[in-house]
Amino acid sequence: MFVLVEMTDTVRIPPWQFERKLNDAITEELNKKLANKVVYNVGLCICLYDITKLEDSYIFPGDGASHTKVHFRYVVFHPFLDEILVGEIKGCSLEGVHVSLGFFDDIIIPPESLQQPAKFDEAEQVWVWEYETEEGAHDLYMDTGEEIRFRVVDETFIDTSPTGPSSAEPFASGAAEEALKKEAPYTLVGSISEPGLGLLSWWTNS
Repeated sequence: MFVLVEMTDTVRIPPWQFERKLNDAITEELNKKLANKVVYNVGLCICLYDITKLEDSYIFPGDGASHTKVHFRYVVFHPFLDEILVGEIKGCSLEGVHVSLGFFDDIIIPPESLQQPAKFDEAEQVWVWEYETEEGAHDLYMDTGEEIRFRVVDETFIDTSPTGPSSAEPFASGAAEEALKKEAPYTLVGSISEPGLGLLSWWTNS
């Protein structure tokens, strides 16, 4: 679920931080810049693990701050494909079941990846597994707040960095701009379509 990623960055330390140890000041600046941010094709950054190398610091004309090239390792949330995770159902919609890990919410289990046969209850706004038994079908509801075990089957990274105005479409509609703003930079797609996956309460010892 968590991996160590080697990174390199040039860190700017303002003059009022010079009285501190260089490592402490750099650690704070790196965490300010990266913690709880998604790096494209890397994952969700959690916290600095360690600093492996500090190169020489430079002060440039017109800027009293020091600039130091830093080699470091960062703890990143980036589960591998087919990894089994346990989260909490955040809600349901026609798009599928939305799952949260507490610190990461952009997880979706699409309808085709649910235990089958499944249906969406419009009144309750929940997905239901129509579990077949010898006595007939039993409706097992996927209620908000329930713990759910799922397999990671896909991931999507979207580059949300700012772009300049498009010359082809100088007057983009407000609705289109709003849709772009709401795109998650990192999304996981899960599946529960196999025995042992789904709500933890489904698989307790009877």
